[in-house]
Amino acid sequence: MERSRRAVIALGGNAMTGPDGSATPAAQRDALRESSAHIADVVASGVEVVLTHGNGPQVGNLLVKNEMAAHVVPPVPLDWNVAQTQATIAFTLADVLDAALAARGLSQRTAGLVTRTLVDADDPHFRDPSKPVGRFLPREEAERFVSLGQTWEDRGERGWRRVVASPEPLSVVDSPAIHALAAAGFVVVCAGGGGIPVSDDGRDGDGLRGVEAVIDKDLTAAILAREVDADTLVIATDVPNVMVDFGTPSARPLGRVTADELREHAAAGQFERGSMGPKVDAALRFVDAGGRRAVITSLEHIADAVAGTDAGTVLTA
Repeated sequence: MERSRRAVIALGGNAMTGPDGSATPAAQRDALRESSAHIADVVASGVEVVLTHGNGPQVGNLLVKNEMAAHVVPPVPLDWNVAQTQATIAFTLADVLDAALAARGLSQRTAGLVTRTLVDADDPHFRDPSKPVGRFLPREEAERFVSLGQTWEDRGERGWRRVVASPEPLSVVDSPAIHALAAAGFVVVCAGGGGIPVSDDGRDGDGLRGVEAVIDKDLTAAILAREVDADTLVIATDVPNVMVDFGTPSARPLGRVTADELREHAAAGQFERGSMGPKVDAALRFVDAGGRRAVITSLEHIADAVAGTDAGTVLTA
């Protein structure tokens, strides 16, 4: 398999939190330092790298701060939370990745870009928000946020939880800037958390504006890879391969697969919607749109995946 020229690598939550899921600043920095070693190996191989990442625990922390301070300062909207986590993760990753690159004698450095993702203001997910975010609260506390315009649902014994829209990503607004930075030799950290959701609803002639939503970061990664002309999309997760019949005696890993085979497994309900499902969907979308190769594998194998070996679950055009 031909080596990649430019790769988009989508980092999962395990790349940014401690082994126990801790999201303290120290735990996040330690996890990113470890992740950076693998990313630097990819850069050392001569591949241009564009990084994107999730932000679930980080946004969750900000939402808790919103809730606890709501009686003092107005809660900030969800698009602002996404922007804040993008900036925090990007500068932290830039610090530790720059150190890893310098340790290998590489001249490349890291640039972080606060990134917007376009969604349709009429996306049906806005009419029926269903993506749970943040923590569970008693009804009395949840009602305070309902009065501020948020949507909360009764989740039984655990309490009430906020639900938000998760619309389809249409385009990464800032992909021309990402493309230019990558071409100039930077490792680019961008589109964190799927991007800051923005829409053009045609009101007031203001152009784009942020909306209350979260976007699946893997689906955005597939669009990002296409728009910055990457030939490889690597979705890094906490397992080396996609599994079928997971949790049963017949469980087996998928290696090199065709799009038709992967679609058949998905149609049979093999991949959970909240975990592996979006990753498989993103891989299929990228290859269907003309991408050369999509790989789903663990962080430890991303260098092999970009190099064109059979590491992980490999989908080719």
